[in-house]
Amino acid sequence: MDLQTTIYLMVGLSFSLYIGIAIWARAGTTSEFYAAGGAVHPVLNGMATGADWMSAASFISMAGLISNMGYGGGLFLMGWTGGYVLLAMLLAPYLRKFGKFTVPQFIGDRFYSKGASLVAVVCLLTASLTYIIGQMTGVGVAFSRFLGVSSEVGIYVGMGIVFLYAVFGGMKGITYTQVAQYVVLILAYTIPAIFISLQLTGNFLPQLGLGSNIVGQDVSLLAKLDSVVTDLGFGRYTTTTAGSTLNMFVYTMSLMIGTAGLPHVIMRFFTVPTVKDARSSAGWALVFIAILYTTAPAVAAMAKINLIRTITPGVVMSGTDIYAKDSAIEAEKRPDWMKRWEKTGLLKFEDKNGDGRIQYYNDKSKDEAFNAKAAAAGWKGNELDVNADIIVLANPEIALLPNWVIGLVAAGGLAAALSTAAGLLMAISSAVSHDLIKNIFVPDISEKGELLAGKISMAVAIVVAGYLGLNPPGFAAGTVALAFGIAASSLFPAIMMGIFSKKMNKEGAMAGMLAGLSITLFYVFAHKGLFFIKGTEYLGLIGGPNPFFGITPEAFGAIGALVNFAVAFLVDKVTPEPPEHIQHMVEAVRVPRGSKLVNGAH
Repeated sequence: MDLQTTIYLMVGLSFSLYIGIAIWARAGTTSEFYAAGGAVHPVLNGMATGADWMSAASFISMAGLISNMGYGGGLFLMGWTGGYVLLAMLLAPYLRKFGKFTVPQFIGDRFYSKGASLVAVVCLLTASLTYIIGQMTGVGVAFSRFLGVSSEVGIYVGMGIVFLYAVFGGMKGITYTQVAQYVVLILAYTIPAIFISLQLTGNFLPQLGLGSNIVGQDVSLLAKLDSVVTDLGFGRYTTTTAGSTLNMFVYTMSLMIGTAGLPHVIMRFFTVPTVKDARSSAGWALVFIAILYTTAPAVAAMAKINLIRTITPGVVMSGTDIYAKDSAIEAEKRPDWMKRWEKTGLLKFEDKNGDGRIQYYNDKSKDEAFNAKAAAAGWKGNELDVNADIIVLANPEIALLPNWVIGLVAAGGLAAALSTAAGLLMAISSAVSHDLIKNIFVPDISEKGELLAGKISMAVAIVVAGYLGLNPPGFAAGTVALAFGIAASSLFPAIMMGIFSKKMNKEGAMAGMLAGLSITLFYVFAHKGLFFIKGTEYLGLIGGPNPFFGITPEAFGAIGALVNFAVAFLVDKVTPEPPEHIQHMVEAVRVPRGSKLVNGAH
């Protein structure tokens, strides 16, 4: 069976499975639509949370970023998994005990104010819509390569599939679909990694293969990678940081607390029967997430070495001179996988010096000695541009793995993007129908009316997400990092203060959320354009790129969170204390007593 037919078969089977599950698990009540009836088993909820959590950014983009950035890319691993631990330990059990199934509902009730709930909805919609751009970008990348269509058509197809199972199934349909998507995506990620680890190091466990010697050579994979990338003018793979050390620290913090404030992940903990189950499913989710996250550094390093080996074959395997005329591959003899990816526009080749070969190196290197050697060899600029988002998807093709593995990776990439897109749409839908319409504007709406409003708002969100996915502000993982920054600066401090500070009042919480969100968006829009519209950047107004101690816009969420906390406590000091019953309620939520079984979502 040829490659394209295999891909169609694998993707078609996985889509049939998702739609079949959605039809089987249709939501008939608002409780099933928002919280799957609060009856999901902790292990299944852990798998669904894992799929919800491991988005296109984790599956498609993260290893690509680590591959490009080296050691500095580790901040994504540290930030995202560290944040998940924070969420599981500090927030999820208390929110589950509180018994509300959306973040704005918790904030509205805890801060005894519909105004606070409204501010939380604005923050949630801003973070979720930014996050969903990254998913739609990932969907476009995967579809454009594997279905042989443009990324625009890929995004339209993705919108249609998500619409089918998210709108009809609600949280109940999404939960069981995500369990299936987790199985598909984890197999799609680990099977190629095992194959490639065996090929390169003889070790079947990629996590161990990363530290093992290359087959037939007395040198470790990482040491070889270090020497090869420095020969090509790049920084050392194992020590290069993401900007300054301060930026790397703040970036990691921003991802960490942003994770803990992400509404679509928090919502998953309202789908289990008890507080104990919420803790248990958080633990299971961490196990399921760890399988992918501990494999990612090996996938990144092995993809990098395989890419370089493809372009400069002798350099990696036999140590030939990198500047020799015949060290680079002839453009006419480039492998089929490169030609396939060139059609998507995500891999570009240009013969700048007209020698018929492909030179891949860092033409922006500050190393004068390297630049002199490159010029002496007749190199006139880097001739290969590889988008970070294709590294994982192209990995099995680069390593010449069997067609069924390539088909499985296609299905896995789409499962990752679609599962998170569905979770985000659920968060957006519940914020609009439950928190805005039911709780603020039309309190006496019927259950049927609320359910219809939820489905309509989800459909509108899919259209908006698709439009934004067609015009993304950057790589899938870069865009997602911005969403984490928005959640970190707005929702996380409000939830933390809501649980752990009984004296925090509504004025403080609202002022903090607005201040944190505003300053973060101001800094992000300065770099990325107003609402991510290209051409509306205003870097001159803030003094050029990264003016605040060299901190990048993706990392700024942690600074926004500090502003949020500071403003909240300052306003809290000059405004009245919360009512007595609210203070008692906060204390009751924190005490384990009576947590054997809590009331359902209502």
